[in-house]
Amino acid sequence: MHIILKFRGPSSWHSSRSFPRSQKSFVRRNNIDIHKRLASSDTPQTLPKRPRGKSWLRYPATLLALTGVGYYAYENHQPFRHAVLATLRCSQLARAAISGAIDYKRTFARTYSSEEDRLEAVSQCHVRSATKVLNALLANGGIYIKLGQHIASLIVLPREWTSTMAPLQDKCDATPYEGIEALFLSDMGQPISELFDDFDPVPIGVASLAQVHVGYHKASGKKVAVKVQHPHLVEFFNIDINMVQSTLGWIKYWFPEFEFTWLGEEMRENLPREMDFVHEARNTAHAVADFENIKTSLYIPEVISANKRVLIMEYIQGGRVDDLAYLSKHNIDRNKVALELTRIFNRMVFMNGWFHADPHPGNLLIRPASKSSKSPYNFEIALLDHGLYFDLERELRVNYSKLWLSLIARSSPNVDADRRKYAELVGNITPDLYPVFEAAITGRLAPDGIIEADDGPKSDIRRATGMLDMASQTEEEMELIRNTVAQGDILVSVLDVLRRLPRRVLMVMKLNDLARHLDHSLATTHSSVRIFLVTSKYCMRAVWQDEKDRFRKGALASGSFLGSTWAFATGYYKITFIELMMDCQASLVKVSAWLRGFYSRGLSGAHDAAAGLY
Repeated sequence: MHIILKFRGPSSWHSSRSFPRSQKSFVRRNNIDIHKRLASSDTPQTLPKRPRGKSWLRYPATLLALTGVGYYAYENHQPFRHAVLATLRCSQLARAAISGAIDYKRTFARTYSSEEDRLEAVSQCHVRSATKVLNALLANGGIYIKLGQHIASLIVLPREWTSTMAPLQDKCDATPYEGIEALFLSDMGQPISELFDDFDPVPIGVASLAQVHVGYHKASGKKVAVKVQHPHLVEFFNIDINMVQSTLGWIKYWFPEFEFTWLGEEMRENLPREMDFVHEARNTAHAVADFENIKTSLYIPEVISANKRVLIMEYIQGGRVDDLAYLSKHNIDRNKVALELTRIFNRMVFMNGWFHADPHPGNLLIRPASKSSKSPYNFEIALLDHGLYFDLERELRVNYSKLWLSLIARSSPNVDADRRKYAELVGNITPDLYPVFEAAITGRLAPDGIIEADDGPKSDIRRATGMLDMASQTEEEMELIRNTVAQGDILVSVLDVLRRLPRRVLMVMKLNDLARHLDHSLATTHSSVRIFLVTSKYCMRAVWQDEKDRFRKGALASGSFLGSTWAFATGYYKITFIELMMDCQASLVKVSAWLRGFYSRGLSGAHDAAAGLY
């Protein structure tokens, strides 16, 4: 095969160019080489083999180089580090949540030989799913712990979920002392040693957002509690909250019945307030002003200094409000403690319209009252952690009060209609969801409704026609409520109620649940209905106050106002009389316990028995 190359360029190009001898010889040699190669191109050629050398080193070397670059970027480039951590945290939570949702679907889809087997299977599914989520939250830490605490406070969730999440109130990792020192230098501009004497490097309490140390404040000379925010929260807040919302959004997309997106929205709105300790100091001052002229056992610690991430406040020495041994040691009546706690929170909700939104026993301390105290009893209740408060607008507050009063009244067609009417006004609760909602408010079986699933077991437990008609809760009733929530369709209804309820109403229900829980933990000798009566009196006052305001503005006729005033007075004194009867009965129970203790163990035994210690 021969190829002839011809150049047809202009002749002037040939004539105008002259090459040196060396260049000409170079061109000739290369032309000869080209012709030889082209001439031999039709014969097969064998490509030379590549020398192996050390090519096997390229892959591990490349991997090592990428690892080094990744490590350097993680340590020195904040956006890259955030992306890596966000991916890991999101995957942990998403894996736990999706695995749990699939587990639920499979459990509810199976057939069982008996109702007991089905209930046991559902209970175990609750435990498995809650444990997976708990482990993911603990691994992530930070605001994920706060997410678990929110779940633990949802009173209408199955007991297995709330009890599994309960340890998150205590299982929080402390920031090392070196991190606290660095935060003081960056935020306060001074080392800890210049601000405090005897600053204890070991925190006395660790929560999801902050930890508390004890020291002596040099400027004021007082023993103080120093609340310090975990330094890493600010760095990861935005990425963490985005990941929480994304995960909850994907769960809703794949499993529409498991809808918790509202929880992510609530955390995005409220956590920045809880993380601002200047805001907490303002809330504290507001709460002090609300109770300034009220004769109450409530005590709110003084704020000495407030920075965005450091809060210095008065140190309170006391015991947990549900510590029966502490109450006994200081001769504090546990019945009065339970009632006074109910009064404090009900005044916040129904009279002030502005209430503490993170109530749990860890935020309450009790101590003997001093001589200068304004408490009507021999004790003071210190309320801590004022980072989050909610307001309750007048219309919602009045409608909730009317709902509660309809629950107190005996059942009748008009009363039943009022219950459903105000449930819809307060919580967007439709008639089919009403029994679940009512059971959540009262902690009891719905007085005029059935909360069992249609295909579930029916109970012959007698339901009261109103809360005043309720007897003490039996183990059978508690077990029925637990088993009912385990029903697949009832669980979906519970989640639907949570989705519909305004957050403020949910927080009011949380306060009600705290009052019931403490009343039970304190082993009070009065009826379980006793704290409901306290709430009812505050609801009556809220409704009457609204009627009075409307009358002053000319929006209510004088005849209607007089009628509402008479209804308020008669209802209020009727409940006061019932309270007196119940308190007398509670005293007789304590006297009976004292006598039994004295007969078996003498004076010390009598004292312990009356205090509920055995």
